Amino acid sequence: MRETIGADTARAINPAPVAHAPLAARPQHAVQRSLAEPPAIALLRKLLNPTVIVLALLACVLAYGERLDSQYLALAALAFLISAQILSDPQLHRSEFGLGELLRHRIFPEWVLVSAALLLLAFALKVTEEFSRKIILTWFVIAPFAVLGAQAGLSRLARFAALRGSIAQSHIIIGANLLGQRLAQRLQRNPHRGVFKGFFDDRDSHRLAGLSEEQLLGTMADVAEYVRLNSVGCIYICLPMRADPRVMQLMEELKDTTASVYFVPDIFVFDPIQAQLAEIEGFPAVAVCETPFHGMNGVLKRASDIVLAALLLALLWPLMLIIALAVRSTSPGPALFRQRRYGLYGEPIHVYKFRTMSVCEDRGPIMQARRNDPRVTRVGAFLRRTSLDELPQLFNVLMGTMSLVGPRPHAVSHNEAYRKVIDGYMRRHKVRPGITGWAQVNGLRGETDTVEKMKQRVEFDLDYLRNWSLHLDLRILLRTAAVVWRDRNAY
Repeated sequence: MRETIGADTARAINPAPVAHAPLAARPQHAVQRSLAEPPAIALLRKLLNPTVIVLALLACVLAYGERLDSQYLALAALAFLISAQILSDPQLHRSEFGLGELLRHRIFPEWVLVSAALLLLAFALKVTEEFSRKIILTWFVIAPFAVLGAQAGLSRLARFAALRGSIAQSHIIIGANLLGQRLAQRLQRNPHRGVFKGFFDDRDSHRLAGLSEEQLLGTMADVAEYVRLNSVGCIYICLPMRADPRVMQLMEELKDTTASVYFVPDIFVFDPIQAQLAEIEGFPAVAVCETPFHGMNGVLKRASDIVLAALLLALLWPLMLIIALAVRSTSPGPALFRQRRYGLYGEPIHVYKFRTMSVCEDRGPIMQARRNDPRVTRVGAFLRRTSLDELPQLFNVLMGTMSLVGPRPHAVSHNEAYRKVIDGYMRRHKVRPGITGWAQVNGLRGETDTVEKMKQRVEFDLDYLRNWSLHLDLRILLRTAAVVWRDRNAY
């Protein structure tokens, strides 16, 4: 979703006014530091979660009076490695949570995924009998709460260090425009990175909606001297990146300081999806439309798909066998139905489903199923209502053509029709299609009989791409079960 900010939001920025001595009275060689996160805090953020997971395991072993044998040490090492890749780094702008926020915290679904991976490895290696069940169960229960407590403690430590001045950094923003105000909000949410002192802009304060005299520190002509005399560690330039004489003059003046300088391009005008920095043979670039599954995110997504799909198939294969027999015995035709869809990057794939109709349409115009559709068989109606017809797509997940969670694949004929009338429609194909998706758990499951309904579905799909996380995937999977139970839009 694109963000907007108005006068009320701008007033909420409200950086704490800083009392400055007259320029001539300040030391001429104040120490300037970079805005980069302090190494100690960065290291703690990276190692905190896996370390707490290991300590929780060791505490459980000792609490039950067991010996700390080699199998527990091996489990601890494995848990550290998997947790380091799956658990999200702690966010330091929050140290307290309400009950509702606590229950929705990402640590719980992420820890479920870590636990599932460990259990799968234990069964595969046939070492389950080597561990005490009471120790493992206790560990599975207390570990996420131990992580939450440690994260709250680290957040308080970072805030305390910032208040005590241990993190003596400060930053300013040049350009009090919409982009600059958005950035100021982000900076103020993380005081451990330093103190946001205010804006510099050539416009008068009365022309800047919602900004006070205290927030506007001066014009661009005042920046260099202010930086030298106030230990400013980092400068963010939120102005159009062109050969502006003001910017060129400012860069010349800042050569006499040690402050870090960043240009912040206003990529929000492009409605970005997974915007990120990149380097192409030494040339810096900004990606404004990219898949969320690059680098380790792609590894985590694929690993979670394989682990969960394998577990589901191991649990559900008897049910799938019964469904196949029921489909074959109640209507003529195959048990499985294969249909062409668009997959990752718009490449054609074949999606498997249990046959629910008396016909197997896969060419030319395809009519979506409607309420009381005469093509739907009696068994098929039940399968469609409960989404059990989608279970064979678990094989698609294992083959790599689909994911458990992602934009639902549409028939090829529907894709060709909608891509011509809905802006950004094909962007949803930057990821693998899913068995379930963000649109489906938000009331857009079943027939899309109007272009407006399809636009809403596509907007939810793009919102998923912008905000993907393992936490969001697991949340969608849990909500899918509830939606299937009570929803009547599928027929």
